Parts: sequence; structure tokens; C-alpha cells
Amino acid sequence: MELKRAGSTPSMKAPAEFFTGAVRLDILHTAAAPARVSCASVTFEPGARTNWHTHPLGQTLIVTAGVGWTQCEGEPRVEIRPGDVVWCPPGHRHWHGATSTTGMTHIAIQEALDGKFIDWMEPVTEEQYLAG
Repeated sequence: MELKRAGSTPSMKAPAEFFTGAVRLDILHTAAAPARVSCASVTFEPGARTNWHTHPLGQTLIVTAGVGWTQCEGEPRVEIRPGDVVWCPPGHRHWHGATSTTGMTHIAIQEALDGKFIDWMEPVTEEQYLAG
């Protein structure tokens, strides 16, 4: 068994090329091969969000604080709150982040396929973000 103490990995600012607004990443765990799971706590300030993206083996989000929004392409935007668990299937184009007025934190869990966890795409426009 491996125990990783809270705070043992420094928090980092999420890269602006993949996120809009202020976003903090706290890597919780990246499993060594042959396992392929990683998880992180992601905190979005109000108005902050991911770019559009997909995951080769899907992604689970567990909301731990605040209020956020998520949207799969072609579907309505959905409000998410603490305790909500969101499953995004493999290859499904989506985004997630805080609402325009409230921050949100979630734990993101995903598996790598051939070493790749995510395929990043273009930013979510302000119009797309605010469209309810």
C-alpha cells in the first residue's frame, strides 16, 4: 500500500492553453504501470472552465464543493453540486467548470490509453458558457 499525505504535492495553476479563468490543480495520484488511473482535485473560481475536450477511456467527476456547470456537446448545460457524480463516456466531447457567480471543486478521475488521458480542443466561448 502507498499512502500519499495531503499537501505532499504542490498545488499548481492550470495551464491557460486548456482553461479559461483561474483554476488550481492538485494532483492526488497517478498510478504506476501497469495501472493507468490518475486523479486530481480541480478548483475553479467563478467563471472559470475547461476547454472542450474528450477522454479516451472516459472520466468521472465527483463534485466536492460549490456549484458548477458541465455540458456534453449537443446537450443542455447541467448544474452540478457537492455529492454529484458525473460520468462522461470515452470520446464524448464536453467541458466543465464553475458557474458565473460561484466557484466549484471536483475530483477528476480518468484512465490513460497508451499514456494519454485527455484530448484538448478549443476554448468554450463566452456565448457557449452562458447559454443555459
